[in-house]
Amino acid sequence: MRYQTSMDMDGYQYDTVNYTYDYGQLDEEPVLKHQSTCFRETLCVSLLIVNLLIFLLGFFGNALVIWIAGFRMKKSVNTTWYLSLAISDFIFCACLPISIANMVMDEWVFGLFMCKVTSSVMFVNMFGSIFLLVIISADRCVSVMFPVWAQNHRSVKMASVVVGVAWVLSVSLSVPSAIYRQVGIRFGQTICFNSYPPHGHQTVAITRFLAGFLGPFLIIIVCYSVIILKLRNNKMAKSSKPFKVMTALVAAFFSCWLPYHVFVLLELNLHTGNHTVLVTGLQVGTSVAAANSFLNPVLYVFMGNDFRQTFRSSLLRKMENAMGEEGRTTSRYLSRSSSMDMRASTHI
Repeated sequence: MRYQTSMDMDGYQYDTVNYTYDYGQLDEEPVLKHQSTCFRETLCVSLLIVNLLIFLLGFFGNALVIWIAGFRMKKSVNTTWYLSLAISDFIFCACLPISIANMVMDEWVFGLFMCKVTSSVMFVNMFGSIFLLVIISADRCVSVMFPVWAQNHRSVKMASVVVGVAWVLSVSLSVPSAIYRQVGIRFGQTICFNSYPPHGHQTVAITRFLAGFLGPFLIIIVCYSVIILKLRNNKMAKSSKPFKVMTALVAAFFSCWLPYHVFVLLELNLHTGNHTVLVTGLQVGTSVAAANSFLNPVLYVFMGNDFRQTFRSSLLRKMENAMGEEGRTTSRYLSRSSSMDMRASTHI
């Protein structure tokens, strides 16, 4: 059995402290007592502050989005997408205090169950977010390519079913995080770590990269290419910019998650790289990835209308505009396209 140290997005175990690495049995007597604490390390303190900010902004920001999209706005396909995104990010942020406490204490004290749960929740968030972005991109693409079909078949019920399927897939792909996550003692320190079988780490890391990053990215690129080609001569595409919020969400996701995936793939060849650089890169990459969970509410606020008018209207109105804007614009486009298609059909 190969024991993987907690160099994973949910570990937050700072393995650069002063002890020697050993991949033997975890219940052995400590050779050198763990001495370093988070508050003595500049990097750890910096990431602690960053994660506290992510928790505060993400927890309350996504709670606000859930309240607006779930209770204040009329139910629509658009609000279904954004509500699901907010719920995913909210659950992720709700688990952050456990990881923050782990950073402060430099030791895992929450038991095996929470060790498995926190890891699983974080990857459910990763897969859930990107799958929802793919769904929204595909929805936009279908609405533009087949406006008549979309107007007749796009419904809140169908959107809810699609979201449910995305959640099931996200949970399924996150199962390895629950299976291989363990709690043990290393050098007198209790840690939450990954315990992969031979080649298990490579399989899980590559699967996450392909299914949770590269594959969805390519699908989104195809969808956007089709949309741009279809709407490039359309006045709506030039003036009202109906996809600007979605574009910002996609850009934020891939910008935040790219560093994490890069360092995870580099970690697969740990024996050929600089261990300190990889550990630092994974720690920073993990926090940058976590930042994606608070960015979505911020984007809703500042992209609902012109930035100069941000503080002239209420925060709630801004967020409602952001989440409803694309739906209204798309509806106008669908209605216009449907009318044109029906008029054309009378001449065939």
